[in-house]
Amino acid sequence: MASTGKGKVCVTGASGFIASWLIKRLLESGYHVLGTVRDPGNHKKVGHLWVLEGAKERLQLVRADLLEEGSFDDAVMACEGVFHTASPVITKSDSKEEMLNSAINGTLNVLRSCKKNPSLRRVVLTSSSATVRIKDEADLPPNVLLDETSWSSIEYCESLQIWYAVAKILAEKAAWEFAKEHRIDLVTVLPTFVIGPNLSPELSPTASDVLGLFQGETVKFTVYGRMGYVHIDDVARCHILAYESAGAHGRYICNAAVLCCGDLVALLARRFPAYPIPRSLPSVYGEQTYGFDTSKARALGLVDLKGVEEMFDDAVDSLRGHGHLPAAEDVGKHG
Repeated sequence: MASTGKGKVCVTGASGFIASWLIKRLLESGYHVLGTVRDPGNHKKVGHLWVLEGAKERLQLVRADLLEEGSFDDAVMACEGVFHTASPVITKSDSKEEMLNSAINGTLNVLRSCKKNPSLRRVVLTSSSATVRIKDEADLPPNVLLDETSWSSIEYCESLQIWYAVAKILAEKAAWEFAKEHRIDLVTVLPTFVIGPNLSPELSPTASDVLGLFQGETVKFTVYGRMGYVHIDDVARCHILAYESAGAHGRYICNAAVLCCGDLVALLARRFPAYPIPRSLPSVYGEQTYGFDTSKARALGLVDLKGVEEMFDDAVDSLRGHGHLPAAEDVGKHG
């Protein structure tokens, strides 16, 4: 693939946590960005994008819906590259089948639009480390380093009703099959648990999880067990490297550190003693010891990643700044 230069790229789901940071870094790098959202006129959802450096000159927001056939045609035709970060909006009333079909069809809908653009250089799809790491204990040898050849077990995920992972696995596999059939240059990025500051004042799902932990809620992180963690800015960097690097191919795990939930809360309780963070936390999965082999992403140039302390410091500062979390000196105050 020839050098991309700084042309025009499309970012789907532009108002999302990862997409917003990706747009920020793309604009700072000199790209023109066409972002898709369900309602470009909803200032509450997109206002944070318009204050980004370079947005007024090089950002355009257009309407597109993942579940509308052809909805992305115009956006994709105008661009040299596509970053597909969007996920369908899932409601509690959606059945398992509706959720899985939405994830698959949403991805394929974007790729069908990509197929119609003969000058499209590359598609970078945001997948998840959940497609790599969720397996029966017998399939996770002690201290194993999981790499991009690893796939989570759909059967095991279904047995635990981890439908998010099933949806991500099926959507990514469908994308690879479609890309191969239609000769689309596809690269996928597999972030671990993404931590850091929200550009939007609205809570992202991950920010909501972190907020809950700082309020003493433990259920989600107990269920998460051993997890990889990565700063949102490094996730944005990884996407851009995957797009710009001529030799980029296949899947890329994006991860900075792996911690058991007990070690994570112990670290955070020491670092943020004013908040009711539990001092210990058991994992429902027992003591896992897997890690991630990130040599492939490092070979792209993804080095000097931010550590766990910095990513949570930034996340906490963001939660405070947006008014979701009280300052340490105000914890416990009423009225």
